[in-house]
Amino acid sequence: MTAPTDARTPVAAPEDFSSLLKTRGLYPQAPAFAAQSAVSSQQSALSQTQATTILAFKYAVGVLVAGDRRATAGNVLVYDRADKVLEIDQHSLMAIAGVPATAWEMARVLEHSFQFYRRSQLAEMSLEGKVRALSKLLRDNLGAVLQGIGIVVPIFATYDHAGAAARLYFYDAMGAQFEAADYATTGSGSPAVRSVLHYENTWGKKPLAKLREEDAVLLALRALDTAAESDTATGGVDRRGRIYPIVKLIGSAGITTLPEKALGKLFKKHVA
Repeated sequence: MTAPTDARTPVAAPEDFSSLLKTRGLYPQAPAFAAQSAVSSQQSALSQTQATTILAFKYAVGVLVAGDRRATAGNVLVYDRADKVLEIDQHSLMAIAGVPATAWEMARVLEHSFQFYRRSQLAEMSLEGKVRALSKLLRDNLGAVLQGIGIVVPIFATYDHAGAAARLYFYDAMGAQFEAADYATTGSGSPAVRSVLHYENTWGKKPLAKLREEDAVLLALRALDTAAESDTATGGVDRRGRIYPIVKLIGSAGITTLPEKALGKLFKKHVA
């Protein structure tokens, strides 16, 4: 005969924030798989909002992460002030290319996962844990990706205090993670941006890792403006509307967001 369960018996606490969301039925679920005909009709009827282009590279004292501001749906400009570089904690950034609705939800879950770990364990999550947490979110979104909806291809940048070094990672849509040695870029304008960064890193006056802050920011502005010349989904710099990319810097002291006025002065003096 089985002994009655004591209602006061403590329940084991979830290991992480994602597990807690699942036990409460609040974890974001990818749509169930559908028949190919249904997928095709859904794709033709639904124009997803897409966000591109993002880049990140290591410079003299940290990592620079930048993204243009344009969001599109097919050939329609949905928004010209989208924020694609999101702060996850005091030393970590997630830059997004793909569907903003999915990416922003991932960023919220990731941010609260880090907070949950910090408050429950009274310690910062390890670098490996942070990197794998984003990989798991991407893998959980695989069902939507295979249906052609909700795809996200992010970049994750952070400062590793244990190793006293900036770290930079990029992912594919299935959650595979790769550490970038010098730079990473993704989105529809990434081929042009990658070419600019490769040229500067290989044949420029200085390799990317030795650039001062101002030179690094100028390179990011020029790279995104170059991408906008050949890719309609990339906003680059809107000279008429005075809309500049989001540029954030990560160093040992934390994250710095460059104000639009400072970007405008640099662009007007050295680029325009």
